[in-house]
Amino acid sequence: MKKIASGILPTIVLDRNARKSLQRQIYDSFRGGIIERRLRPGQRIPSTRALALELGISRFPVLNAYAQLLAEGYLESRVGAGTVISTLLTDPVSSNEHNLPRAGATGLGPRPVAQRAATVTSPRNSPWLQGIGAFGVGQVAFDQFPIPVWSRIIARRCRHMDAKAAHYGEPSGVTALRETIATYLRTSRLLHCEPEQIVIVSGSQQALELTARVLLDPGSRVWIEEPGYGLARSVFTLAGCQLVPVPVDSEGLDVAAGIRQCRNARAAFVTPSHQFPLGVTMSAVRRFRLLEWAQATGAWIIEDDYDSEYRYGSMPIASLQGLDANARVVYIGTFSKVLFPALRLGYVVIPQDLVEPFRAVRRVMDLGPPTFSQEVLAEFIADGHFARHIRRMRGLYRERRDALAESIRSELGAAVETLGGEAGMHMTITLPAAGNRELEIAERAAQAKLWLWPLSSCYSGNVTRPGFVLGFGSTQVKEIRPGVRKLRSLLLIE
Repeated sequence: MKKIASGILPTIVLDRNARKSLQRQIYDSFRGGIIERRLRPGQRIPSTRALALELGISRFPVLNAYAQLLAEGYLESRVGAGTVISTLLTDPVSSNEHNLPRAGATGLGPRPVAQRAATVTSPRNSPWLQGIGAFGVGQVAFDQFPIPVWSRIIARRCRHMDAKAAHYGEPSGVTALRETIATYLRTSRLLHCEPEQIVIVSGSQQALELTARVLLDPGSRVWIEEPGYGLARSVFTLAGCQLVPVPVDSEGLDVAAGIRQCRNARAAFVTPSHQFPLGVTMSAVRRFRLLEWAQATGAWIIEDDYDSEYRYGSMPIASLQGLDANARVVYIGTFSKVLFPALRLGYVVIPQDLVEPFRAVRRVMDLGPPTFSQEVLAEFIADGHFARHIRRMRGLYRERRDALAESIRSELGAAVETLGGEAGMHMTITLPAAGNRELEIAERAAQAKLWLWPLSSCYSGNVTRPGFVLGFGSTQVKEIRPGVRKLRSLLLIE
């Protein structure tokens, strides 16, 4: 039986027989009303107790839905006035506009190398990328992966291989996998997508490379987050683009600052659900501003949603692409963080009018992704193993996150500031006293089997917040406090 809360905008229709939870139904009703402007900024909404009473349900689904809307910036709480629609959602987008080693020769004669290649740093020069263990960034708890299940699927697939399975596959990827991903993204990330809009790639890095080849020309200006993901900077640099570093604050990418620096950039690269490396979530205000800017200038938004499945204080934050009414967003996802990096499978969700250019360039790059691993993954997801694994890992990573946060508080205290613990598999600490000692500390830490990622490596310009990115995905709880104590000794904290 359906319950209708009359006299409330938006009208909330609850279906107790639906697969969608009551919390999600309430959340979707409010979010839809706000996006469609049926609920206006500053408008007061019912208290959780009043709404629960009106709907005839427990108060808990209402509390959780409100908490999610508050976390995403759609609502705001006012002392003495209750909860209202965020007044910041009416802020206009600023229209201000402002202007923005050669390879050595050897005895074998001239050996020219593209100048852009010289800007890419080799991992051999970064000791914190060399090991697997305590605080390694981007490392998963592979010992918890259901290897027996995965192995059974592989064995079954091997027994039924034929000549067709050994031939080149579809350049866009196996149809069954693209259909499965489309269903997952529509349900879990609120994307607007169909299977034909998805191209399978070898991880998010190739997704960036493909996107740059299709959308950007040498000299194209691209907004990048500052600090941000260094390998994304490398991709755009190798494509000959001009990088425009845009500062990140507690609300994510500062869109107004980007417009002041370079209004007519060709694209913006963002990690809105869990910014790398600071871990902040882009607010609803900034998301709408970014989409409005892209539509007004004809720019593209490249959304990297690299570990959105792991959020601990609320439900996963909805994607930016799901808010995009003008098909300006290219969405990138990967299985590296939710399964394991060596799988090398990711995907790009492309606006309908860009499907053919992406497919054509994808084919030229390497003729298409490996078919066998895609079929294994498609079966793994379809049989429900993927969803179960995500649920298990979310609990495990929450436990490790909590242990790391507590260890930092007790061992490092006020000497550091902790950022980004609400989601993902890493936390960031800033160290005002570290100065220019970051690299030295990281190198010494690597000798002690601690893999600390210097925050300075995430900047393209001046480092304003020295510190370290600490991964906890592959770090067992029993290793965390001893690791933080080692870090304390390296930081010379009394």
